[in-house]
Amino acid sequence: MPGERLSVVVTRRLPEAVETRLKELFDVELNEDDLPMSKSDLVSAMNRADVLVPCIADRIDAGMLGQAGEKLKLIANYGAGVDHIDVATARQRGILVSNTPGVMTDDTADMVMALILSVLRRVPEGMAVMQEGNWKGWAPTAFMGGRVGGKRLGILGMGRIGQAVARRAQAFGMQVHYHNRRRLHADIETALEATYWESLDQMIARMDVVSVNCPHTPSTFHLMNARRLKLMKPQAVIVNTSRGEVIDENALTRMLRSGEIAGAGLDVFEKGREVNPRLRELSNVVLLPHMGSATREGRAEMGEKVIINIKTFADGHRPPDMVVPSML
Repeated sequence: MPGERLSVVVTRRLPEAVETRLKELFDVELNEDDLPMSKSDLVSAMNRADVLVPCIADRIDAGMLGQAGEKLKLIANYGAGVDHIDVATARQRGILVSNTPGVMTDDTADMVMALILSVLRRVPEGMAVMQEGNWKGWAPTAFMGGRVGGKRLGILGMGRIGQAVARRAQAFGMQVHYHNRRRLHADIETALEATYWESLDQMIARMDVVSVNCPHTPSTFHLMNARRLKLMKPQAVIVNTSRGEVIDENALTRMLRSGEIAGAGLDVFEKGREVNPRLRELSNVVLLPHMGSATREGRAEMGEKVIINIKTFADGHRPPDMVVPSML
C-alpha cells in the first residue's frame, strides 16, 4: 500500500519510544489506559484499522476474524508466539500476520537459568524469611538446596531459546541433553556438548532438570502430561518459560504436592492469568508473571520489529517476519 498513511490500532501500551515512532509513521490509535481489550473491542478495532498490533493476551479466533472488516490487511503481532491468533483463517481472509522472532532469545534464556537457580537453591524461601524478619541466623542444615554444576539438563525444544539455554547451562557446568522435532546439525551438537534423545520419555526419566522451550501447537498441548511427569525422578525439577499449555498443570500440581517431583519454576500457566491456587501454596514452586522477555532492551527491539514489518508492508512488500501456517 505505497503512499498511503496506514491506520494502526495498538491493543496495549508499548514502550514510549516505540509508540512515538509509530505515531510519526502512521495514523495510530493507542490504548491509553492499557486495559485488555474485550472480544468486541478487538472486533471493532479490526473493522476500523488497516493494521492491528496485538500481543499474547489478545486471543483472535476464527469467529472474530470472520467479523473483521475488509480494511484490515495486516496483524503485526507484538511478540514471537502467535498461537493466540488463528493464522490459517487470517490468511484465508487475505490478512497477513507478522511476529517478532529472535528478539527475546537471550532474555528468556537468562530467565530459564534464573528459575533453575531459584528452585534448586531455594532462593524465594530464603527471601521470604528475610523479608518477614524470621531469620534466626546461620545453621549448617538450613535452606539446603541442590548444586547446579553436574546436573543433567533436559531441554524440550532446541530452537533459538533452547540453544541459548544450552550455552548458559554449559557455563554452569551442567550436562546438556535435548529432545527436538528435528535433530540438530552435528556441528551445533558438538559446540553445545549436547546429547540428543529421539525418545522424550527416555530423556525425561534420566534428567535432574527439565526445561520446556517449545511452542504451543496442537502436537505439544500437554506434551508433559501426567504419564510423562511420572517418569521424572522424584528429586528432579521442571521449569517452563515457553507456553503453559505444554504442561498438564493440574497433574504437575498434584505431583509437586505429593513430593513425586521436587520442584518447579513457572513463568507461564495453562490458563493464562488464572494460576492454579494450589500452586501458590507450595514452597517448592517459583511462580513468575510471564517475565521471560521483560527487559527494556528486549521490549524496545520487539517494537522496532513491529514497525519494520508495518513499514515494509506499507511500502508494498511482504513483512520480513511474516508468519505462514506451515511455520506453526
